[in-house]
Amino acid sequence: MAIKYRVIVAGCGGMSNAWIDYALNRPDVEIVALVDIKLQFAKVMADKKGLTCRLFDNIEEAIKETGANLVFDVTVPTSHYNIATASMELGCDVLGEKPLAETMEQCNEIVALSDHTGRSHAVMQNRRFDPRIRSLQEMIKSGVIGRPGYMGAEFFLGPHFGGFRDVMDSPLLLDMAIHTFDAARLIIGADPVSVYCQEFNPPGSWYKGNAAAICIFEMSNGSIFCYQGSWCAEGVPTSWEASWRITGEKGTAIWDGIGAPYAEVISEGDQTGNFTRKHTRVEGGTIDLQHTFHQGCLDEMFLSLEENRPAETDCRDNRFSMAMVLGALESTKTGRKINIEEFMNQ
Repeated sequence: MAIKYRVIVAGCGGMSNAWIDYALNRPDVEIVALVDIKLQFAKVMADKKGLTCRLFDNIEEAIKETGANLVFDVTVPTSHYNIATASMELGCDVLGEKPLAETMEQCNEIVALSDHTGRSHAVMQNRRFDPRIRSLQEMIKSGVIGRPGYMGAEFFLGPHFGGFRDVMDSPLLLDMAIHTFDAARLIIGADPVSVYCQEFNPPGSWYKGNAAAICIFEMSNGSIFCYQGSWCAEGVPTSWEASWRITGEKGTAIWDGIGAPYAEVISEGDQTGNFTRKHTRVEGGTIDLQHTFHQGCLDEMFLSLEENRPAETDCRDNRFSMAMVLGALESTKTGRKINIEEFMNQ
């Protein structure tokens, strides 16, 4: 197969392993350069993967000298805006790690530049490509529980990372909540309308910043999404995928983030006079994905390029997930409910 994608990998830390391994398994991809502000990191990665490509500490120089047409942005979040804009301005499509950018203004500028240049920019949201999440999404979409009115996600874990997360101002909301927020949009098929958030740091927390939050979102389908999370919760942990409850007109769907989702819906037949109605359990369907998580998302990103369409996690869509994160932070800072549309377009 002819080489179609001349790829530069920007950022040669641990996360780049998955991206490089994926690229090496595609016959239509050639990695033409590794870029890292510390050239020795690029050299170590090249040696580790057996790559003979060129090494750079500057993305603009790398693109100009290699004729690349696609950039993998696996840099730290503070660099995403600069990598994305420089790459698109120089004619490259961009596939990048989350988050899209650090501020709403930067997210909007990336979307505008994608529109202006015609270059694609998609974001890694690997949780979307979990068959169990897809099963829950299909259950809601098919109307098994009727029109949903409430969706709740509980996320309680106590990871002792060490490093940068321990000193972040908002480690839970800034580093992790995007996964649950993006999954919520996918599952319920709606976008955020408003958010009220209370962020705090519980007793016993080993984080400098606020490691817990409660968020209430109004969604565009009229439902309410409530997120309750903590990254310093010792004992009885939830799944990393959170624990979900969605109530609708005809029943409730449940997913513990570990097994398969299921629902309990009002049983058929006359239940006149019943104080509480009888219910029937409905199991979530099996969803077959050729690849899951990172590989599944990368499959979709490359397919979107081949089909000349926006990826499922295109920057225009991901902007709404980022608005949930950044709007929640704005709410906790100001102590008021935030109108998402106004916040996104200010």
